[in-house]
Amino acid sequence: MAKRLPGAVLAAVLVLTVFAAPARAAAVDFTGIVALNNCSGSVVRTPTAQSSDRALVLTNGHCVKLMADREVIVDQAVSRSFSLLDRNGSGSLGTLRAERLLYATMTGTDAALYRLTATYAQVEGMGTRALELSPQHPAVGIDIRVVSGYWKRIYSCRADGYVYRLREGNWTWQDSMRYTASCNVVGGTSGSPVVDVASGKVVGVNNTGNESGGRCTTNNPCEVDQSGTVTVRRGIGYAQQTYQMVPCLPGGGRIDLTAPGCGLARP
Repeated sequence: MAKRLPGAVLAAVLVLTVFAAPARAAAVDFTGIVALNNCSGSVVRTPTAQSSDRALVLTNGHCVKLMADREVIVDQAVSRSFSLLDRNGSGSLGTLRAERLLYATMTGTDAALYRLTATYAQVEGMGTRALELSPQHPAVGIDIRVVSGYWKRIYSCRADGYVYRLREGNWTWQDSMRYTASCNVVGGTSGSPVVDVASGKVVGVNNTGNESGGRCTTNNPCEVDQSGTVTVRRGIGYAQQTYQMVPCLPGGGRIDLTAPGCGLARP
């Protein structure tokens, strides 16, 4: 996993400055991006969400906690705050607060959805907007940006392919997106949205990378194909797709894991 970091960070890491995206990607900025105390995240909505709906924040399951295999959390009361960034990533528009952990798991995917006390209209009133979740499986080779609220940095690369099974320690994730090498994500980028440059929509949530060439160990995921062959790609990062979430979110700040097409694990 792209390791979570504590709130207090050594000054030496400040060499990680904001990435200057090329002109063609000017539309991808820090709109809708939040910073957690240990991870990154984003305010997201489905294509059919209403402005009066409670807004949702997307991050990783492991940004909630290191969850057991087959552990699924649904609609749990919480209290967690997020710093909402301005579009340049240079300042905060204010604090958002979650009152429910709508969903979290590290089974099949590595994702969590928090429900805020604020509606989408109220988030827009703060000077930004939610990012839309794409309902479509993304294609190979698309131009993507991984937008980290924790580091206030944007990583630029392409979707290199999709992994049948990505294995890391006790966890196995399905159909994971593999990045090309220029998205060299680091600790703190966990939970960052993966944005398709062409559409501006979220197609994944960044969650891990092979740091040192290890084989299927913590922070060193390996790829497993349909025949069981294991491949290790040192320095390569990965994300979990998000299109399968869309059918699970019928609106009104609710989640329905039994809805047709919902691809999230059930408790």
